[in-house]
Amino acid sequence: MNMNIEIYRHSASHILAQAVKELYPDVRLGIGPAIDNGFYYDFERRTPFQQEDLAKIEAKMSEIIKRDIPFIRKEVDKEEAKKMFADLGEKYKLELIDEIPEEKVTVYAQDKFIDLCRGPHAKSTGEIKAFKLLSVAGAYWRGDATKPMLQRIYGTAFNTEKELRKHLHNIEEAKKRDHRSLGQKLGLFLMREEAGAGFVIYQPNGGMIRHLLEEYERKEHLRRGYKFVYGPTILKKELWERSGHYEHYRELMYFTRVGEEEYAIKPMNCISHMLIFKSRIRSYRDLPIRLFELGTVHRHEKSGVLHGLLRVRAFTQDDAHIFCREDQMVDEIKGVLDLVKDVMAVFNFTFTLEISTRPGKSIGRDEDWDKATSALKEALEDKKLPYKINEGEGAFYGPKIDVILEDAIKRKWQCATIQCDFTMPERFDLHFTNNRGEKERPIMLHRVIFGALERFIGILIEHYAGAFPLWLAPVQVKILTISEKYNTYANEIAKSLSKEEVRYEVDLGDEKIGYKIRQGRLQKIPYLVIVGEREVKDNSLSLRSRERGDEGKIFLSDFLKRLKEEVDLKK
Repeated sequence: MNMNIEIYRHSASHILAQAVKELYPDVRLGIGPAIDNGFYYDFERRTPFQQEDLAKIEAKMSEIIKRDIPFIRKEVDKEEAKKMFADLGEKYKLELIDEIPEEKVTVYAQDKFIDLCRGPHAKSTGEIKAFKLLSVAGAYWRGDATKPMLQRIYGTAFNTEKELRKHLHNIEEAKKRDHRSLGQKLGLFLMREEAGAGFVIYQPNGGMIRHLLEEYERKEHLRRGYKFVYGPTILKKELWERSGHYEHYRELMYFTRVGEEEYAIKPMNCISHMLIFKSRIRSYRDLPIRLFELGTVHRHEKSGVLHGLLRVRAFTQDDAHIFCREDQMVDEIKGVLDLVKDVMAVFNFTFTLEISTRPGKSIGRDEDWDKATSALKEALEDKKLPYKINEGEGAFYGPKIDVILEDAIKRKWQCATIQCDFTMPERFDLHFTNNRGEKERPIMLHRVIFGALERFIGILIEHYAGAFPLWLAPVQVKILTISEKYNTYANEIAKSLSKEEVRYEVDLGDEKIGYKIRQGRLQKIPYLVIVGEREVKDNSLSLRSRERGDEGKIFLSDFLKRLKEEVDLKK
């Protein structure tokens, strides 16, 4: 029978700690939790660990597992525990003990190795069968940049070798798909320290992908009754104070002065949308009002969390705010869920759903939070969509539905979100005239579908491994000539492609055709068109596709028809 995977991995982290202490007695222990797909342990060591040290530590872990050492749980008084860990020189454990409110604490012993831990654990080290150490990184103690930098060793563990091998294969596949290296190879984007950490510069190919995504979204939103709006990049600080962002979000915001007044660079788009709603008298008949903006925002993310396109400081959100009556709220949430479903199907993403409830640090009345949470649940249940609850993980102004995508190699990504907000309309005194002629507050739904375009593009690069479907490929067709004698014919084909709005490149260079084909394949271009003497004579093309290889002769009219059909189907 398989052990609970969290217990299994946490037990593996304790074996890692024991192995490190046996090999390097001078290290000091931090913490070692189970995490998604693995575990880690933090250590303080004068000489940083290197990647090559992992094999030695793995060997020691295997030895400890073979010794089949029982995990012994002990409950001791805090003072006894403090003396125990003080004698061992474990200063970080002493700090943790001081934070435990109970008078007794639990420790686990494996032979002579002792660790502070609530548990539970496996019965013995011998129960851990399949594990692998993966990497070493620096990590501040408790994630606080003012505290010491420790060495973090990451590992993974599974109940069976088969599961472990599959996971390690996925890790290698993820390395091949890394959007940062593919972004450079395919000419998609640049990130340069001289421009500033976390700021993206799109190259032509990446700019085209972004343009195509934006155009696709504009059409989808127009079909669903959204109106396009645009707000300024900076707004007065007092607006952010009124919204609650200044109190709850200011550490992530940039500020500037214009004359004597202080402004903030927007981290979100919602304030401009509320000002638009408030700009005129609204009737209950006007609602719902759906405002959509591809709005660029800035957030001062810490340098340690920046990661390619996936975590940046300037990004564009496909942001919309829906102002509706309370009786329209559930249907509007369901409409957003339908949009999410339709959009994610285009990219072959499956997804799961989570509802995040009121966090400790938040604004608004309990009864409004309860209504908002109930509406989110009702919408999901009406659509027969299963969900799980994340207690205390909502936005500071309202609960939310998070959409968790699964990509081609089964990794999870949070992108789309739907947030239900009773509080902002009150803070900005938004109202409409109801059917009794009285003023009434609208409900405000905040929602994104892609989320941040930069992050979504990074996910797509890895999801497709850089081989974008035809409709999204920055270059759809590349024309290759066997020699310069056929350049005129190649240019005639190019004109025909251009008239049909096909994105193409022409390679008229004097390299051998084999080299040109290899370069086209490395660039992951969906179709390569080869022209030489036979093609000129037959008024045809020689076609190679990325998916099927050499397809032989095809006439231009048939090829154009095929391209159109494939683009229309979003293949």
